[in-house]
Amino acid sequence: MRLRAAVLLFAAAGAFAAARGPDQLSLARRYYNQGQFEQALEAARLAAANPAIVSSARLIMGRARLERYRTTPDASELDAARRDLRGVDPKAVDPRERLELQVGFAELLYFEDRFGAAAELLDPVIDASAALAPDSHDRALDWWATALDRQAQAGTPGEKNAVHLRIAERMEQELRRDPASVPASYWLVASERAVGDLERAWAAASAGWIRATLAPARGDVLRADLDKLVTQAIIPERAARLPARERRQAITSMTSDWEAFKTVWR
Repeated sequence: MRLRAAVLLFAAAGAFAAARGPDQLSLARRYYNQGQFEQALEAARLAAANPAIVSSARLIMGRARLERYRTTPDASELDAARRDLRGVDPKAVDPRERLELQVGFAELLYFEDRFGAAAELLDPVIDASAALAPDSHDRALDWWATALDRQAQAGTPGEKNAVHLRIAERMEQELRRDPASVPASYWLVASERAVGDLERAWAAASAGWIRATLAPARGDVLRADLDKLVTQAIIPERAARLPARERRQAITSMTSDWEAFKTVWR
């Protein structure tokens, strides 16, 4: 009787642990999607005790570590994220998680300064990433453009132009699909400025400033980034194309025009 009771107790404990695992996994996902990465990591560690979901748990652990590394760079954090992501068995996770794994690998490559490889990993999954967390598509799009921009910095002028034209074309497509896209509004301006089309960059910045009202959650961030790009890059570069004696007045005039535009559309 004692042995049978012990077996039943063990079975009950195993069933409880199995039930507890998925709950912890759901909790870890929820924390991750809310940007609470410390809590996500802790919940995922608990979920990893269940062998049936260890790969799903390690995926969350790896991506949470990447987010922590993004805010506070620590080589040991990056190493741990790499171990977690490489420890995921693709056959043990669902299609959505395999998509998350690819995005995670791309982020890892970006942090390792392998920008071209990161962009290539992200390119085919940007559209599908909309099925992940609420802001996953925008983040994947931003990572892709940032990776290409960093890669272009090491290229020839012709290579740089080709990369930024590619970014501009993708951002135009995104804005046709979603006018409220924050990364698309920003990167269209940045890429047109990079290829030297300062007039279009100025016009796109003005349009982006207005579009920011369509993205209330991140509109202020977009406007701050656009303002910096206009005042620190586009205006001085437009003025630099004028005769030297006209540049100071041109900067003053364009700055005044930009400030007046922002006031009207604030």
